[in-house]
Amino acid sequence: MSHMLIRGALRTVLAVVVALPFVVVAAGAGTARAVATEDCPHQPRLLYYNHAYGVLDRETADAIEGSAYLREFANFELRTTTGADGHTWTGRYLLGRETYLELFAAGDLPGQDARAGSGGMGLSTERADDLATVLARLRELGVTDPVEFGQTRDFGDGVPVPWFDSVFTTARYDAFGAWGMEYRPEYFADPRSDTEPPAHPRDVGRERYLSDDYRGHRMRDVTGIHLAVTARDLANTLPLLRAGNLTVRHRPDGVVAHDGSTTIRFETVPHDRTGLRRVEMSLNRPAGHRHEERIGRSTLVVGPSARAVWTFGGAHAN
Repeated sequence: MSHMLIRGALRTVLAVVVALPFVVVAAGAGTARAVATEDCPHQPRLLYYNHAYGVLDRETADAIEGSAYLREFANFELRTTTGADGHTWTGRYLLGRETYLELFAAGDLPGQDARAGSGGMGLSTERADDLATVLARLRELGVTDPVEFGQTRDFGDGVPVPWFDSVFTTARYDAFGAWGMEYRPEYFADPRSDTEPPAHPRDVGRERYLSDDYRGHRMRDVTGIHLAVTARDLANTLPLLRAGNLTVRHRPDGVVAHDGSTTIRFETVPHDRTGLRRVEMSLNRPAGHRHEERIGRSTLVVGPSARAVWTFGGAHAN
C-alpha cells in the first residue's frame, strides 16, 4: 500500500486547498529537536512499524523480482493492487508475521516518486480508535492541519472496500514521508481479505492483517530499518513518531526510533542521497551457516544466527 498512491489521491483533495505549512520545519530546528527527544514512558504505545517501501535502481528491483532465493527466504509476492480512485501499483513484497517490506523500481511510480531513493513508511495501530488519539496528539504537538485520508481496496469486482484510515503531518515532501494508519473493520469483515479473527474486541493489528504463510519460509519479521532522508522529511516525520509514543533518540546524523520490536534509523542526507540503506530481519529458526546472496546492487546475508541483514547500494543509478 505505497505512500505514493495515498499521496496521489491526496493531490486531488489538496488541489483546492491553500498549500499546507511545513509544520515542524516552520517552527525551526530547535523546536523539532525538543519534540523528537522527549519520551512519554507512562503513555501507551499507539503506533508500530507496519511496513516501509523503497524505490530502487532498476537493476536491483528486477533482480529482486526474479530471485528464486527470495521466494524461498520469505513469503514473497509480486502483486498489483487497486486503491482509491482506481489508482494501481505493482509492488514486490516480503511479508512477515506482523511487518513487511515493499519495493519498487525507478520509473515504476509517477511524478517525483519515480526517482530511485524515494520511499515511505506506515506506522499502524493495534487497537481500534487509537488513530483518533494519535490525531489529537499531533494537534497538541503543533501539527495544526494534519491531512486525513481513507484508503480503499478493489478486489477485482469494481467495488471499493474501506481498507484503512491514515493521517499525515503534511502533504509536502522531498523524497520520503510517513503516515499513521488504522485498518478498517469493513476490510477484516470481507472474506476476500483472508484475515484472521480478532484476538480481542479492539483488535485491528498487524498480525491479524497478515497471513501465516511466513511460517513456511525463513523470514519472520522486519526488526530494523535504516532510511536516508532529507532534514525536512525527517522534521515532518518526528511529530508522528512522538504522537505514536515511539521511543525517539536524537543522534548527530539523525534520529533512531523504537516501537518495542522494530528499530527505525533515520539518517539525514542531501536530497540526492536519499534511499533505503539497510533492513534487518528475524528468522523463524536459526540458520545453520552464513549465506550471502547478491541481488542486483544489494546483498542479503542470512545467518548464522536467527537474523538476516539486507544492505542496499547504488540506489541512485538510472
